[in-house]
Amino acid sequence: MRLGYHSITWGGVTGDATGVTSVKDLVYRVPGSMHRALRDIAAAGYVGVEMFDGNAADFADNPDELRELFTETGLSLVSVYTGANFVYREILPDELHRVRRAAALAATFGAEQLVVGGGARRAAGTPESDYDRLAEALDTVTGIAEEHGLSACYHPHLTTIVESPVEVEKIMSRSRIGFCPDTAHLAAGGGDPAALIRRYPDRIRHVHLKDLRRDPFTFLPLGEGEIDFTDVLAAVREVGYDSWLIVELDSYDGDPAEAARISKTFLDTALS
Repeated sequence: MRLGYHSITWGGVTGDATGVTSVKDLVYRVPGSMHRALRDIAAAGYVGVEMFDGNAADFADNPDELRELFTETGLSLVSVYTGANFVYREILPDELHRVRRAAALAATFGAEQLVVGGGARRAAGTPESDYDRLAEALDTVTGIAEEHGLSACYHPHLTTIVESPVEVEKIMSRSRIGFCPDTAHLAAGGGDPAALIRRYPDRIRHVHLKDLRRDPFTFLPLGEGEIDFTDVLAAVREVGYDSWLIVELDSYDGDPAEAARISKTFLDTALS
């Protein structure tokens, strides 16, 4: 298995204000420098990186700039992350427009995976039909990814309608999209990350490793929180997954390069 790191730590996730008035233009974006992020990730010993769709889009008019950065650092772009509400029929075409743009960017820069999150929670509550709508949209996303030579996977996420193991099952049973387990989000949603990996052995396409502390709640570098990574890594091996492990940390109170090094040291020991 190869180790990569998500560039989110270099500034945290932000949105794009144009998405308020033009859904088709909404993206995820890290405000920090991608040049610094990729150099720090490579220096920590990782060989791959995951980026948000907005950060990849920043290089759309000058793709050689990003390609040269990959050449300089020796990193591969493993995956691009995007997401949407997916449950509101009127805006779904514009959301899928964004997904198509993200898939095209991922293919342009040689990525393997299109990672998607989402599924909005309505103010009035979540009707069961929203899981059908989300699953239908995710099947469309899977087709878009395949058209671009990519594999698509769904990332359960806090604040969406897919947090708990029961909610994960609703989507896994209704759609054909791959599964991207995120250890911290699954745990925070009340699940056992290792058990959920074992539950869907044929659906694992991508893996996010993230640690957490529940009280007070925060995400942490690997090995500094409550996740049992011995069991998680055992589960990953048991299901036959042998592709990328992407470390993700939404924010860090300190130098993000230090956080990357802490997790890399932990994984080197855990995988040895």
